[in-house]
Amino acid sequence: MIKKFFDALNQPLGRIGVLITLLVVFSAAVWGIAQTQKPPEQPIQFPHNLHVGVGIQCLYCHSGALRGASPGLPTETKCWGCHQQMAITNTSPLLKPLVQAVENNQPINWIPVAQVPDFVRFVHRPHIAAGLNCEVCHGNVSQMTVYQNPQVLNMGWCLACHRAKTEDNTQNNPGRDPAITAALATKRTKLTDCSLCHY
Repeated sequence: MIKKFFDALNQPLGRIGVLITLLVVFSAAVWGIAQTQKPPEQPIQFPHNLHVGVGIQCLYCHSGALRGASPGLPTETKCWGCHQQMAITNTSPLLKPLVQAVENNQPINWIPVAQVPDFVRFVHRPHIAAGLNCEVCHGNVSQMTVYQNPQVLNMGWCLACHRAKTEDNTQNNPGRDPAITAALATKRTKLTDCSLCHY
């Protein structure tokens, strides 16, 4: 069987067949990777740049970041709290799904975009308390119509930041708590312990 394969490679058609097969496999792999990098289609268009542009803070919509492991996604009532005050809400076709969700008392089934694997423990609160700006991990959402992870949030990326032990990303952050930041400074030697992020 193997001999027949190598004999076929000596023939022009055999080489072309192998080349076409490799090209198809490579193209499928590239397409598959591109699909995993594409942001999911959300039930309601949510232009982050527009919301940030009018002064809405990240923690207003993602208030769970202060309380638990998940930052949370805005509920229909959270969105409606602002949108009911705007005349455009009832006339914009883009907001029709929001109006329907509120009228029918149905949740908005947002699709989470920035997720970590099950074996990773990531809690936003200590990062916020240490004064890290959301943009450090999530990129400049004020420039994003559709949110996409700007970088691969993997272990190497996280460790590089944990090892840096710098204050560069903590300046001018209204969420910075000096007391917590000082307490964390004494614990910086433990920032690379496996148990900090893994169960």
